[in-house]
Amino acid sequence: MATKENTPNAALLDYVLGVADDSLVLGQRVSEWLGHAPAMELDIACSNLALDLIGQAQLYYEYAAELDGQGKDADDLAYHRDAHEFRNHLLVEQTNGDFGKTVMRHYLFTLFSKMRAEGLAKSSDEKVAAIALKSVRELEYHLRFSSDWLRRLALGTDEGNRRVKEGLEDLWAFTFEMFKDVEAEESLYEAGVVPRPSSLKDAWNEQVAALLEEIAVAPSARKAAPTKGRVAGHHTEHLGHLLAELQFLQRAYPGLSW
Repeated sequence: MATKENTPNAALLDYVLGVADDSLVLGQRVSEWLGHAPAMELDIACSNLALDLIGQAQLYYEYAAELDGQGKDADDLAYHRDAHEFRNHLLVEQTNGDFGKTVMRHYLFTLFSKMRAEGLAKSSDEKVAAIALKSVRELEYHLRFSSDWLRRLALGTDEGNRRVKEGLEDLWAFTFEMFKDVEAEESLYEAGVVPRPSSLKDAWNEQVAALLEEIAVAPSARKAAPTKGRVAGHHTEHLGHLLAELQFLQRAYPGLSW
């Protein structure tokens, strides 16, 4: 959904959509493990993670629809926008790969997402603050889950360490996008509505570095990947495939309800 320049709360609408898109896309990625996870325990865990994320997405989409004021609902925003209209970070749309890559992606983004949610929980916008406060509690569990499994895999066997390291190599270049401030959101930063992304970078780097040192894994000096997913809807090819599966039923049968 492209926001019109003269839409009230245009910057906040785009921001809320971006947070919702992050949760929806990552939730869809995690749900792809259902029936395919390495163990029954993980199959159930991935189901819970996906439900948390999709639940968070729904709350943010509902608020975005209210801000938009065009009569849309959460389903419209999730199922009836094309890939170029999504404002999620590129990291969350990357493919699962093996379980080592999946938990590495989940850790890298969840740590950022939790820090962002903690900032949003102090927002001057009461609805943003309420949604974020609820999500912080869920993201704390997500962070424990992903960091614990990184330790199990990377410190358990040489094979596990190799797979975690390869996952980090594939994903690291996409982490830079999370900390880029957006010019159109400057008014939101100044008004205390949302945290400035760059303000989260040092704490994120410090915590990530500590865990990677603990599990004997380190990123290479790869340059940052393109960073236009969040700002301009320029995504990797993976998002289109993900949305084709996610949106198929609603696109095939518009207005379908259970």
